[in-house]
Amino acid sequence: MSMTDPVADFLTRVRNAAKAKHKRVDIPASNLKKAIAQILVDEKFISNFTFLKDGKQGVLRIQLKYNNGKAVISGLRRASRPGIRLYRPSDELPRVLGGLGVAIVSTSKGVMTDHRARKEHVGGEVLAYIW
Repeated sequence: MSMTDPVADFLTRVRNAAKAKHKRVDIPASNLKKAIAQILVDEKFISNFTFLKDGKQGVLRIQLKYNNGKAVISGLRRASRPGIRLYRPSDELPRVLGGLGVAIVSTSKGVMTDHRARKEHVGGEVLAYIW
């Protein structure tokens, strides 16, 4: 069975695992999901992730991060959807919670945060909001 929105599935699995206070969550891997997971590590929303080979597409094992028993990730939301794509130039990229959160943007220079995209003056598809 094919999946119409793998990024939304990724975000939902992470959101559900954080709410259930799991230590880790396994997600089917892709290069886009690896890039998003790397951003989550860089922005300190998760502690780490590893790629496990399973003979097919592989699995991303994401280690969730908690602070005093509460998940560091308090919210994840998909911005651009398969039916309604959300593209923004660099000067119109959204600020999540006034800069406290992160917007993940897919640009011509790769997947990056809204802060870095503004700094490099590149726009693109706004994939998700994380706070």
